[in-house]
Amino acid sequence: MKEKGFYGIYLMYLSMPVDLFFFFFRLAQRLLLLQEMENDHIGQKTEKKASHIKAAKLAYKRNKSLLNDIRTLEEKLEKKLHLRSYPEMVNLQTLYWALVEEQAPKWEQFLLGRTQYLTGVIYQNPAGNDIKSATER
Repeated sequence: MKEKGFYGIYLMYLSMPVDLFFFFFRLAQRLLLLQEMENDHIGQKTEKKASHIKAAKLAYKRNKSLLNDIRTLEEKLEKKLHLRSYPEMVNLQTLYWALVEEQAPKWEQFLLGRTQYLTGVIYQNPAGNDIKSATER
């Protein structure tokens, strides 16, 4: 083995701190990058949560409005009920509930949010010349 001498040993020890400096410099860069990525992830989660909250508030307003409309219509129907004869109203109620029971299976999956379209209902395209049922989609 060849002896390095004083100058070789001096250079070896001199280069070690430089290597350590670059090692810790790279480590610090990686740490900063990791922190930046974590901050971005937290920001994305916050934005997503805010988006869900906004959608929930809009859905609540829509549902409240629909409920108010239903109640108003119900009150109007009750007022008209008193104007009609009792047997005629019973007949209308019977026909209404028969229709509801018949249509309920078509609406159930759509109202539960499991399908995008009503099943068993005929749709027209915007041009109005082509009719397709929801099951053919």
